[in-house]
Amino acid sequence: MSLTGGSVSVRHPAQHRGRSRLSPQAYLATTGRILRQLLADHRSVAMILVVPSLIITLMYFMFQNAPHRPGAPSPFNNACLIMLGVFPLIVMFLITSITMQRERVSGTLERILTTPLRRLDLLAAYGTAFSIAAAAQATLACVVSYWFLGLYTEGSPVLVFLIAIINAVLGVGLGLLCSAFARTEFQAVQFMPVVIAPQLLLCGIIVPRDLLPDWLQWISNVLPASYALEALQEVGAYPEPTFVAVRDIAVVVGFAVLALCLAAATLRRRTP
Repeated sequence: MSLTGGSVSVRHPAQHRGRSRLSPQAYLATTGRILRQLLADHRSVAMILVVPSLIITLMYFMFQNAPHRPGAPSPFNNACLIMLGVFPLIVMFLITSITMQRERVSGTLERILTTPLRRLDLLAAYGTAFSIAAAAQATLACVVSYWFLGLYTEGSPVLVFLIAIINAVLGVGLGLLCSAFARTEFQAVQFMPVVIAPQLLLCGIIVPRDLLPDWLQWISNVLPASYALEALQEVGAYPEPTFVAVRDIAVVVGFAVLALCLAAATLRRRTP
């Protein structure tokens, strides 16, 4: 745009927004807003924090009189380890997919995406907020399991705690990704039997993976829950981190990052 005595360069607002970078203030403000919304939803808070510990406590009494060989781990130990890995994945998938769909339908997501906040940065804020919620869930569940219910693992409880958080982040990534293909909150919930149920069936909880038919073993080998459960079993059986446990944790982290990136690529401003 030319003026008398010189010229002034004017950039299109959309171009300016596309080149802008996320400021720490915007990222923290978005994360704080999501956490405040989550805290205001008392049912979601109860589902995240209280329900897993209550179900683990119920399982403790279920297995209290179950026979087991002398010197062998109690059946509760194995079941509790499985639950500590499964609950974060299931709960955070449900909470995240429903919350993101609610943001889209209400128009909040559309308003946010008109700001300099980029899509990947927005999902990073969601991942951070729900990871904090997952850390609170894992802390309470591990404290109840180890201190009150007598859970014992050869490996460090810190590794169990770490795997639980990683599983929760994986649930967040899968929830954000699936919410992009849903038009209602009910449709978001319907993705659970499609995305989560096959992982629970094929990860070795019901039938050991090496006893599955070859074609099901191939499918199991590309599902992140299989590696999460195997890592927990390694921590439960060995006092020091094994190569298999470290490898499995790295694989689950890779799946979580990939899910978040795919969610960012498929994020739409609102449901058509």
